[in-house]
Amino acid sequence: MEFLKSSKRRSLLSELIYILLNVALAVAILVVVWAIASPIAAFALVLLSKWRVLAVRPRYWFANIQANLVDIIVGVSTVVLLYAASGALAAQVVLTAFYIVWLLLIKPRSKRTYIAVQAGAAVFLGVTALMTVSYDWIASVVVLAMWLIGYSAARHVLGSYEEAHISFYSLVWGLVMAELGWLAYHWTFAYELPGVGDIKLSQTAIIVLAISFMTERIYASFIKHGSVRSTDVTLPILLTVSLIIVILAFFNNVSIGAN
Repeated sequence: MEFLKSSKRRSLLSELIYILLNVALAVAILVVVWAIASPIAAFALVLLSKWRVLAVRPRYWFANIQANLVDIIVGVSTVVLLYAASGALAAQVVLTAFYIVWLLLIKPRSKRTYIAVQAGAAVFLGVTALMTVSYDWIASVVVLAMWLIGYSAARHVLGSYEEAHISFYSLVWGLVMAELGWLAYHWTFAYELPGVGDIKLSQTAIIVLAISFMTERIYASFIKHGSVRSTDVTLPILLTVSLIIVILAFFNNVSIGAN
């Protein structure tokens, strides 16, 4: 009985330390953003928090890095958006609070629904951050970054299924994202939002997230039933197509911000 009580106390202590360390990481990143003009130190904090990825034999490094890409993308994107929100304290606090929620409540979950949410967060935040800072980058870098976001998100979702061709499908989806990235580099709109500094709501991020959601629903229906059932995918397809049509038809001539 004493052993059980001791184990329970250690478990509670470990959980408390875990919570404190993650909160400290998010707050430390915010402090670094306030104190240092360069994002390099904040990026370093995000990467250092993943030290366990390399705390194994080198032959496992690549697999561990792939497994943690979604978390890394969310962390790096949060840093980019925090810097873009410089001067907008409320927006920076909200972003920090989101990152704490991500670290404590979203990232640790392994249920398939949460995995889809994790991948969706990486897609939306990753593309938003990329479109925020890449206006003067060369096209190849933007395309490569979009490919990485797509590949990482697809692999993350497919890993929750008994899929035999994870790498192939992830590469295909990465290619789709890369093509969308190439189009976005040459033609995209971004909507200004009040009180968030230089952060803009990227049209590309909205469209890519909608397409990703639709594709995931189609894949899930096929895996569950052996074929794609209209009852499973009609609503996601209609929602995605309608959203894209509305955005392209009615929000491309609005003078609230464009890149």
